[in-house]
This record gives sequence, structure tokens and C-alpha cells, in this order.
Amino acid sequence: MGTKFKGNKKEIQALDSFIKLKRASESLSSRVTAEFSKLNISESQFGVLETLYHLGPLCQKELGDKILKSTGNITLVIDNLEKRHLVERVRSVEDRRFISIHLTGDGKKFIESIFPDHVKRITNEFSVLTVEEQETLGNICRKLGKKDTSHE
Repeated sequence: MGTKFKGNKKEIQALDSFIKLKRASESLSSRVTAEFSKLNISESQFGVLETLYHLGPLCQKELGDKILKSTGNITLVIDNLEKRHLVERVRSVEDRRFISIHLTGDGKKFIESIFPDHVKRITNEFSVLTVEEQETLGNICRKLGKKDTSHE
């Protein structure tokens, strides 16, 4: 179902495309992250653990930027992961104002135990697309994600 908006052809096409993209994204995300509730973990918490696992320790702002969360939200996410002993805040010896977030041993074990199944779910979901379609989708998403609006 597309838009019911009665604008010009360009507006209708853009809105229709946006609606389809949004619905597909929400539906896919819901299916891929359904397991998280069974693991008592939020999508944001998973994002933090996965980012730290693959990139290593980061400061809170960098983590928020990587998983597209605000400073306030990322603080709460890290607080909750810290309560579960999955991450820890480490203050720099050179500059005590700088605090980086590290996976704990338990955090590393946890993400290592759940990440392979997450990858399998994503791979399964994307199996409806050919390799070429996945590459095209990736290029389109990159183009939309990096659109420069400074000249508008």
C-alpha cells in the first residue's frame, strides 16, 4: 500500500518509496531481533556489545555515533550493560576526563555466543535477494544514508 497523498508525481513517488523502505526495514528488524527479548537484551545493548567486540574499546560518544544513539540514550544502555557486568568504564591514566567502554570477559563470552545465530538470521532473511540485488540495495542505502543536504 502506497501513499494516499495527492501531491505531484515526484512527491508521490518519494513518499511511496519511503513507506516501502520504512515498512521493509521495520519488518526485517523485528524478525532479526526477535531473539533479543529471550536473551533479555535490547537492540541498542546488542549494538554496543557487537561494536565493542569488532572495534575494541571506544568512548561513549563514539559508541553512540556508531549505533546512532543520542548521548543520553547511550549512557542508559551502557549503565544497564555495566549492571550485568558485560561492559566496564575505564578511566584513562593520561587524561582522567577520558573514559572508554570495554567489554568484560563475560561480555565477550556473551556476544561470541549470540553473534553467530544473529548472522544466520540476517543471512536467512537476505536469501530472498540475489547477490547482485544485495549489492544494489547496499549501494542505494549508502547513497540515501550519505545524502548531502547542505545545498538545499
